[in-house]
Amino acid sequence: MSQKFITLDDINVSDKRVLIRVDLNVPMKNGKVVNAERIIRSCPSIKELASKNAKVIVLTHLGRPSGAGYEEEFSVKPLVAELSKALGKDVKYVNDCIGSEVESEIAKLKGGDILMLENVRFYKAETKNDAEFTKKLASLGDIYVSDAFSASHRAHSSTEGLAHHLPYAAGRLMQGELDALEKALGNPEKPVLAIVGGAKISTKLDVFHNLVKKAQYIIIGGGMANTFLYANGYDIGKSLCEKDMKDECIKIIAEAKASGCQLVLPVDATVATEIKVGIETLNVEHGKLPDDYEVFDAGTQTIANFIEVVKKCKTVIWNGPLGVFEVPPFDNGTNAVAKVVAELSKDGKLVSISGGGDTVSALQNAGVYNDFTYISTAGGAFLEWMEGKDLPGVVCLLKK
Repeated sequence: MSQKFITLDDINVSDKRVLIRVDLNVPMKNGKVVNAERIIRSCPSIKELASKNAKVIVLTHLGRPSGAGYEEEFSVKPLVAELSKALGKDVKYVNDCIGSEVESEIAKLKGGDILMLENVRFYKAETKNDAEFTKKLASLGDIYVSDAFSASHRAHSSTEGLAHHLPYAAGRLMQGELDALEKALGNPEKPVLAIVGGAKISTKLDVFHNLVKKAQYIIIGGGMANTFLYANGYDIGKSLCEKDMKDECIKIIAEAKASGCQLVLPVDATVATEIKVGIETLNVEHGKLPDDYEVFDAGTQTIANFIEVVKKCKTVIWNGPLGVFEVPPFDNGTNAVAKVVAELSKDGKLVSISGGGDTVSALQNAGVYNDFTYISTAGGAFLEWMEGKDLPGVVCLLKK
């Protein structure tokens, strides 16, 4: 897919003012960065631009400010030290993203310097993709580099608008995401397996409607599996279930059958009376759930079945855990399947792509985060890609 996009290989950035949009929207606590993964993943493009003598101007957002002006809680200033540490190079900072003070600081930059601008979402005009605001941002640079795939589902000034005002290119992280997604659904090795978990089917209806046309197998886990089982006539007791989604499940089951896609549902479950570490659990077949027990994870036979499906496939796309992975032993299903996917990926027998906040946390919990072929930095953008939607922050980077 990346061949259709202009990349850093195609542009000359020496002594040019390069506006690079990254996504440094990292979790914070008491003004400190809790997880710097997105900062680290954004470094290769910034380093490369600086090494090529560009004047690097970093654009990002943090949190969800009101858009009415500066809010200390959402200031990117605490990120400057983290980015400097990750780059091994000092990063300058200015407390706005447009205006005379910003222009003055940019004018002082030399080739190889890096300047972080304040949170672009302090301006409501950013999220509205306002033409005048976009022009003000564009006036600060000579070239626009988009490296924020995780924000590419938003048509904002800094994620989409700038591409219409400046020469543009995809950064290395964006390029890596697009390459990985092409391998997963654009032109994948078949058979393709999608593992879809999580609590609710209502949040992933469009995902299912798209995947049944592209995958040969779909493993369904987590709370949403209960809804499918309910649609198939099983009694799931008090377990999490969206009973009002029954008709949607029946529709997806019919679409899968028509497309030749096999839906793989749990046949048994790990159940307990509550979610609690060390709680007594039972392994029961579906349809035989004791009173006062709820489904919290896949059962032993289900895990074995899921693993057998994984071994048949060449490509795996994973979004959503298979159980309440945060509380052992209800992480067994996710951990067991994840370890097999990871092992096959390391052996070169499988291309594995994963994305989404809960999924990434689950894979970290399983100890396999570094063993998948590719872990996407995106949440919402990854889901919209799985839904088959055009992402505005990607479409704007296509070669004209």
